[in-house]
Formats: sequence, structure tokens, C-alpha cells
Amino acid sequence: MKSIKFLAMAAIVSFGMVSCSDDDDNGGEIPSEDLRVELYASSNTDGNVTKYDMSDMSNTTSEMFVTLSTDSEGLYYDDDTNELTLSSRAPLQLNTYANIDAATDGVTLNATISSSPVLLSPRDLAVNDDIYVVSDNADVDGDTTTNDGRLFVFVKGDNGFTLRNTVTVDFAVWGIEFVGNNLYAVVDKTNQLAVFTNFSASNTTDATVAASKTITVEGIVRTHGIGYDDGTMILTDIGDAAVDNDGGFHIITDFDSKFSGVADGGTLAVSDQVRVAGSNTFLGNPISAEFDSDTNTVFIAERANGGGRVLAFTNADAGGNIAPSVNNTLSGASSLYFYSE
Repeated sequence: MKSIKFLAMAAIVSFGMVSCSDDDDNGGEIPSEDLRVELYASSNTDGNVTKYDMSDMSNTTSEMFVTLSTDSEGLYYDDDTNELTLSSRAPLQLNTYANIDAATDGVTLNATISSSPVLLSPRDLAVNDDIYVVSDNADVDGDTTTNDGRLFVFVKGDNGFTLRNTVTVDFAVWGIEFVGNNLYAVVDKTNQLAVFTNFSASNTTDATVAASKTITVEGIVRTHGIGYDDGTMILTDIGDAAVDNDGGFHIITDFDSKFSGVADGGTLAVSDQVRVAGSNTFLGNPISAEFDSDTNTVFIAERANGGGRVLAFTNADAGGNIAPSVNNTLSGASSLYFYSE
């Protein structure tokens, strides 16, 4: 996913899970008409944002918002300010859009604040308070045979974004996720996961930094997407990037304890995970993930299969070759952010 979620109210439990039950009294709908359960998705194809109303998983609806971007990857919704921030690959900057709950289908969103166009190849956005971190997979040293990447650290203020510093790492980056003050980052082109403890406070100047800890996640070929909520981590597996039906995702419950139990350089056993993959899943290159613990739902942005899809899997704990509960086509689907109240 990839940032701090504002998930509340036990009533939400009813929304996704019950939608799959034929004998449910309310047909999978949340009792309150005013309750917002939304999934935001960005696109590499046109840079626009699609908002899905997920309050009834058996009958999702969507609205599309036009942005000044033509290619986007990485987004975050702040319910305190009712603002959506998008990481744009063209132009190469962060843009924040206001009054999102009043936006209507087809409207053009105008950025209220923006960063300078300093990004090179943004892939994900993680937020912790006023710190906005963008993972960027552009080559750093000019040598394509070496793996490296950047983490651009912005501070969001009333007048815009200030680039505080840039952290260079010795691996290609993609998905990132704050868990508390720790920043988790997938190690692209591998099946590894890294963490930078107390990231924002410990990395305040331009520097080349080693991860605090890196582990191998057994069973994954090449990871990209990452999502976390209430102790459960989701990691996606794109397999062969040139193949559109060999992807999957892993569910790691009790993640904090399991990750702590693996030494730096060690391996998290596949027996400590649940894998979802196969021909029924529509997973080829799943590049972004979100998780809602209240409804036990995994959301996936699938980039390759069918040209792009937004998928939702409810009760995927058993793993295997399962079909998604929601399967919406979205050209160039690139990143997700889930919000509920």
C-alpha cells in the first residue's frame, strides 16, 4: 500500500466478507449509507485516478478523476485534510489535490500544492505524518550492471513540498511501506525485503545508506508490491515480468514477530506464509498491494494481465488458485490506496 491507514469502526467487518455469502441479510452492503469505503488507483497509461466505491463488494462502482499527470505511480489519501497526493512520472513531481470527497466522475483535478520536478522514475509513495517518501528506480551511478536506487524524502507544508534529502541505497527499489517509524522496502529484481529502522529521524541528509536488515522471502521469484495493516504484511510476486499469468501474492500474518525472528541475511520460510497464485487469480505482474484487516481483504493493482486490473481477494487465508471477489479492468493499473471510515 504503503502508508498509514485510517481504518475504524468494527462495522466495516461486515462489508467485504459478507458480500460473498448468499444468505446474508443485507446483501453485502454496509448498513450506513454515509460510510466511505474507497479504493484509489493510479495508472501508468493516462496518469488519472480512479476511485472505487467498495461499500458493496458485489456491486462496486467507480469514478475517474483527470489529473495533469500523464503517468502516475504512488498515491496517498489524507482524510484529515481531504487531500489526495499523487506521485507523477510525467511531470516528475508530487501533486496534491484538495476536496476529494466532492470530486465527481470525469472532473479535472487541479493541484493545490506541488513539489519541484526532481523525481526521475518514481514507483511508490509512503507517508508518515508530514514526511512523504518516494521510491525511485532510476539508475544512480550510470552503470546498469549494478543495482541501486533512491528514496526521495519530502516534507509537506502549507505552501508545498520541500525536498529534505535523498537517500541512495545499494539495491533497485520499488514498493515501500511505513510500519510505525520503520520503512520497509522491497528489493526489486529479487525475493528480498529490507527495512530501515526509524527511517525519517535517522536519515536527514543526502547519503548512501545500508538497510538495517534484509531478509529473503522464500517462495517469491521477484517482489514488487507491499501492503501492511494490523500485523499482516502482503508482498506481491511478479514472477517473470514478460509473462502475464505467473504472478501471485503472499500473506504473512503475525509479520512483526516473524520478521524479527529472522536474522539479517536469513530466510523467512514459505511455511510461515500463505501464497495465492494460479490461472484463476488473473495475476501476472501484481505491482501494488493494499490490505484491510477489518474485512480481511487483499487489494491488488495488476499491471500486465488484460492490460491492467484492480482486484480484490476476500478470505484468501487458505491460499491457492482462487478467483478474485472483485475484478475491474483498469488500463495501466499501477498503485493503490485503501481508505475507510
